[in-house]
Amino acid sequence: MDVNPYAPRTGCTLCGVVAKALEIPGNTLCSSITSNKIEILWRDDNFTAYREHANPVSTKAHIIIAFNLHVPSIYNLSSSDLPLLVNIRNLAHRLLSSLNTSSTATLPSHPTFPSSTLNSKTTQFRIGFITSPFKDNKIPVTDHLHAHAYIEPADLLGWWRGIAYTSVAWYGIDDLIAEIRESVSNNRVKSGYENRRAPIDQVPEAGSRTGTPHGVETTRPTLGQVDVES
Repeated sequence: MDVNPYAPRTGCTLCGVVAKALEIPGNTLCSSITSNKIEILWRDDNFTAYREHANPVSTKAHIIIAFNLHVPSIYNLSSSDLPLLVNIRNLAHRLLSSLNTSSTATLPSHPTFPSSTLNSKTTQFRIGFITSPFKDNKIPVTDHLHAHAYIEPADLLGWWRGIAYTSVAWYGIDDLIAEIRESVSNNRVKSGYENRRAPIDQVPEAGSRTGTPHGVETTRPTLGQVDVES
């Protein structure tokens, strides 16, 4: 019998958060629902997002978006997971916008948002991953992939903790999407960079499939769970 390499791990903090979120009844939307002192903002088949209250980096808002699967790092992702990364980016923008404007804002019931949201450049939002072996010593989870998203400025960071949020360890989600697309795209149109509005940005799945010049598809299976409603 095949063993799922990304199955929940006993003792993993984020696996525990995901498990608690999945126990909450109702729709995929979990706006400001608190479970065991954790403010769950969103859950769906792939991600669980919660607001970091204990040790935020910003007084305005700091959220964690965790993969429901116990994915160890960004290096387990392939081009087929580009739609997942795009959904993380869009979900982070939507949640941060809601927290920034109104605590009672109504969110849509699906993590994929219109292209206008996809392409809006909000410089006050910072979204990305802290890459191993570095870690945020206040949120020291290193083997369960999760994105940090916060509203600048990061006014609660000390200098030592702040190292994890500099270019030494930080991998911005736009840069990660752009590099994956660049590695598999024939047109070499990069995305994800400031002041760029490349057409490839408007297609969440752009670059997610790979193949040989002879028409043989080499795309790896995605880590994403299929939306049965789709």
